[in-house]
Amino acid sequence: MLQDFRTEVRQWLEANCPASMRTPIVEEEEVWGGSQEKFKNPDSKIWLERMAAKGWTAPEWPKAYGGGGLSPQEAMVLKEEMNKLGCRPALLSFGIWMLGPVLLQYGTEEQKKRHLPKIARGEIRWCQGYSEPAAGSDLASLGTRAEAVGDQFVINGSKVWTSYADASDWIFCLVRTDFNVSKQQGISFMLIDMHQPGVKVEPIRLISGASPFCEVFFKDVKTSKDNLIGPLNGGWQIAKALLTHERQAISEINKKPSELPLDIIAKQKLATRDGRIADEHYRQRLAAWHMDNTAFELTLERETSLQKAGHSPGPASSMFKLYGTELNKRKYELMMEAIGFQSLVWEGTDEARERQAVRDWLRSKGNSIEGGTSEIQLNVIAKRVLGLP
Repeated sequence: MLQDFRTEVRQWLEANCPASMRTPIVEEEEVWGGSQEKFKNPDSKIWLERMAAKGWTAPEWPKAYGGGGLSPQEAMVLKEEMNKLGCRPALLSFGIWMLGPVLLQYGTEEQKKRHLPKIARGEIRWCQGYSEPAAGSDLASLGTRAEAVGDQFVINGSKVWTSYADASDWIFCLVRTDFNVSKQQGISFMLIDMHQPGVKVEPIRLISGASPFCEVFFKDVKTSKDNLIGPLNGGWQIAKALLTHERQAISEINKKPSELPLDIIAKQKLATRDGRIADEHYRQRLAAWHMDNTAFELTLERETSLQKAGHSPGPASSMFKLYGTELNKRKYELMMEAIGFQSLVWEGTDEARERQAVRDWLRSKGNSIEGGTSEIQLNVIAKRVLGLP
């Protein structure tokens, strides 16, 4: 039965995936959806529409919510066949990776039907409103306030390090709805439309030269009470559930489909002898990284299988996030060393990979901060995994 499904998937992909969507994805052609999506490659739009029509942008979501209704085993087959053909992801989405699982678990039926299909079709782009200037690692200290006024909440405050807020349509947000209880108990989880008066977004320029992060300000911003997810003042539990999905996604940042494999770059840039990299010390460190990366990927695959069988990742997501970000930083250190002094070129070279390498190297440093710092992950591992006092 599963083999018949594999044959069907392979035939459908071969017939429907455009040729340019079977090449390594480049950053400017990534599709995040939403009202501001430009589709620099027209085939990207075709590919998204075809995949969304099948429900395969969110293959395991129920069909009633825009998904494919696939079993975990069928979803794995789809992923394997897409990889074999070199298919690009049709849609990258915080809505799919983070908000969707939360809505499926905590949302009402009306909320699921209103939001999930638009996420799966890439019609709405979402960003995450968690961190604040005075509430980063200590997220429970957040102060953005939401006050009930009639059938609405009125929000005032600010968020920081909000990825792609300037390109997003809606934000899933943690707000304080009760200041008279312990800080974890007075937090609620809400959905807020970004296209309204009172929302101000300011990009933050990073050392890499890019500005994916933003600061978001709310001044008397409104959202209806039916955009409250879960119970009032019950957002902390939802926030923790979402963080497990976020940390799992960050842990897999090492898999960047737009890059040549590290060993190929090293062979192109370093002297070789008998088909091997001549520098024995570099070769050993490269081999060690490959072994560690392979072991990590196998561990993630095992955990994915467990999750599809109903196992919750829980605090283990902190282990994956910590290890994955360290692997990513090691990769770019090795890449910079292989490219040599040319890796520090910022402008003025025709070699796009060299211009991008230094930016990716600088950007990788932020992996150990976003989604909870490495220090926070170590605390979670110590307390909740190892049971240390």
